[in-house]
Amino acid sequence: MEKERFILISIVTGDEEKTMASLDELAGLLDTAGGEECGRMIQRLPHPDVRTYLGSGKVEELALEAAITGADGIVCDDELSPAQMQALSHELGLKVIDRTVVILDIFAAHATTKEGKIQVELAQLKYRLSHLAGLGKALSRQGGGIGTRGPGETKLETDRRAIRRRCGQLSHRIKEMEAVRQTGRKKRLRNAAPVAAIVGYTNAGKSTLLNALTGAGVLAEDKLFATLDPTTRALSLPEGMQVLLTDTVGFIHKLPHQLIEAFQSTLEEAQYADVILHVIDASDKDWEMHKKVVYETLALLGISGKPVITVFNKTDLATDEILRDHNADKTVMISAKTGEGLDRLTLALSEVIKEKQVLLKMVIPYSNTAFASRVRQMGQVLKEEYTEDGICLEAYVPPALAGEYEAMLPTPPAADS
Repeated sequence: MEKERFILISIVTGDEEKTMASLDELAGLLDTAGGEECGRMIQRLPHPDVRTYLGSGKVEELALEAAITGADGIVCDDELSPAQMQALSHELGLKVIDRTVVILDIFAAHATTKEGKIQVELAQLKYRLSHLAGLGKALSRQGGGIGTRGPGETKLETDRRAIRRRCGQLSHRIKEMEAVRQTGRKKRLRNAAPVAAIVGYTNAGKSTLLNALTGAGVLAEDKLFATLDPTTRALSLPEGMQVLLTDTVGFIHKLPHQLIEAFQSTLEEAQYADVILHVIDASDKDWEMHKKVVYETLALLGISGKPVITVFNKTDLATDEILRDHNADKTVMISAKTGEGLDRLTLALSEVIKEKQVLLKMVIPYSNTAFASRVRQMGQVLKEEYTEDGICLEAYVPPALAGEYEAMLPTPPAADS
């Protein structure tokens, strides 16, 4: 199938280098969505033109460029208003989409779980609800292609009431799935297994890291948003303790707010984590900007006050000699692809989790060997001895497990008055 070809457009309000870097990322998004760049055009303006985003003279220049290159459409690096989308589509006679449409299209193509598909459809419908005036014409100029995955070109495009009704249905289904997830979280809390959430900018290597540590077998491609659906796997740390690693959807500059809203339930897995593993692509020249975006997104999700281990990945390809994150509790240099530094990462994770645990000396009756097994699995055993009274263990254990042990102890007799 022949790829759709697009001219990328953006306005420059400040640093032109940052604008070009953002357009480079947009080209990567377009490639992931199945399209390709055939040119780009920027214009320095204090703010976007209200009607056509670019100035009228630049729009004429853009029409000529599109004719010369044989472009199928235009993709804007900023989110266009319905009026801007409609005006540009009318004057150019081409498909006009924006960064948000491309990202939503990628999510629609890559979501595999039932919940992921529902969340993507909800995000698409919310976007279309706010862009009905412009999006219908922009997408109807060509059948299929980028921007038409998911719900597709149906009667929903012209029926606001139908969209709102469908959004309500999808929101209800997401809440039902959230209730199931809450049950899973409670079970994990009972099992007292610590949880580490893997977060980071898209294509930083989160899935590759999860695969390298646990053999999860998650798809890991050198493309933006290659995987969307979260995966949780158990990892055995030094001294035998187990931790659950949860991969989350990647963050990105100008992440559409519709996606943040729709994926709130999935992303909030990080809110319940004991530790945040922040993965940064050390080989990317824009890693510092990516780091900032991740922290801003975490703050937007209300995730704060958790220990953070920053994992500089792809250090075998890095050219920047100074790699540091002053916001992190620990920093580790690794290459998930080659395996270099993974032992240091598991040690750092073990140390951070131990800091949150309770040191206990326990005597566990032989009649409750199951609890002793849980201590070995969920904690870090320092000493173990078998005596007449039971199994004597000295171990760091999660607070929940310490509470269970204390509840097992016989209640001391009341003092005589």
